[in-house]
Amino acid sequence: MSHRNKRAAVIIFLAALLALTGCSSGKSPESTNTAAGSAKASDPAKADNATATAKKALRVAFVYIGPPGDGGWTFEHDKGRKYMEEKTGIKADTVENVPESADAERIITELAQDHDLIFTTSFGYMDPTLNVAKKFPKVIFEHTAGYKTNANMGTYFGENYEGSYLSGIAAGKMTKKNLIGYVGAFPIPEVIYNINAFTLGAQSVNPDVKVSVVWSNTWFDPSTERQAAVSLLDKGADVLMAYQDSPATLQAAAERGAMAGGNDSDMTRYAPDAYLTNPVWNWGPYYEKVVKSVQDGTWKSEQYMGSMEDGMVDIAPLGPKVPEDVKKLVAEKKEQILKGELIVFAGPIVDAGGTEKLKKGETMSLADILQMNWFVKGIDGTIPK
Repeated sequence: MSHRNKRAAVIIFLAALLALTGCSSGKSPESTNTAAGSAKASDPAKADNATATAKKALRVAFVYIGPPGDGGWTFEHDKGRKYMEEKTGIKADTVENVPESADAERIITELAQDHDLIFTTSFGYMDPTLNVAKKFPKVIFEHTAGYKTNANMGTYFGENYEGSYLSGIAAGKMTKKNLIGYVGAFPIPEVIYNINAFTLGAQSVNPDVKVSVVWSNTWFDPSTERQAAVSLLDKGADVLMAYQDSPATLQAAAERGAMAGGNDSDMTRYAPDAYLTNPVWNWGPYYEKVVKSVQDGTWKSEQYMGSMEDGMVDIAPLGPKVPEDVKKLVAEKKEQILKGELIVFAGPIVDAGGTEKLKKGETMSLADILQMNWFVKGIDGTIPK
């Protein structure tokens, strides 16, 4: 994610963690070394086991762009952290509300001094993470959504546009005015290709649908996002979608009798009668995998891209007001994606200016998707430079 500028308050919870039997012991690193030393003096075999266990007692930290209570992006990363802790017995430290600025590099540097593995969970942390990784070659770093790596730094993300496409199908079936509003976060490729995938999904079931895009230039600013949503409702949209972390767009739609979806997490609870669906993340299994690979010494720097097939991305359950036939259709299309029978970015695709971007029979490469900077035909909106 990029430019996830949140509240300035930065809360740092730093604690040295230890697991003598595969789960947190609450003892300090000093007490670990003492225990290992005592075992060595009396029994070499026990000393080796204690030393091996101490090596596996990873000190893990997560850097968050917002609060876990945002209900979206950070909420899902925090769920993933808790899943990892449950599966591995390792208690991780978290730092939330870290802006994508010089503060990020300072905080990551502080964490690198007493942690072995650090997850930085926003696109804007890419360069700060890389800079710190070069200074701390013995620390392993994992960065979300980026493209820069190092011998001790990998990246991870997922093809969430698959969930956007399915959300578009639901929206295309539910709109009565054939005008759907989309509150975009920032005009970066990640947001652009998700808006395009959503539009293609809607057009696949409703060729007459138009999607109007406005930019909030926020990731978590409920007031600003609400205003953007209201502007689309005033324009006549009866279905909305948003790419921010808050449920503000969904709540605004509910007040006006429209339907809407959010982003990153199942947001049914915020306005069940108005909820459509949206793409969701499932980070837990990946966090567990990374931690275990560091523990057993098999970790390698890579650029991991998850998908709906491996469960990293999905679509939230469709809301209670969505008809059963629409739910059935979305389920069928999801199954086609899982089987590889439905490719989201497959030709023919024409951009908003009428230029053919993809011919019939062609499919877009992942590299081209990840650097997309144009809208598909049927979108009303501009992409600021």
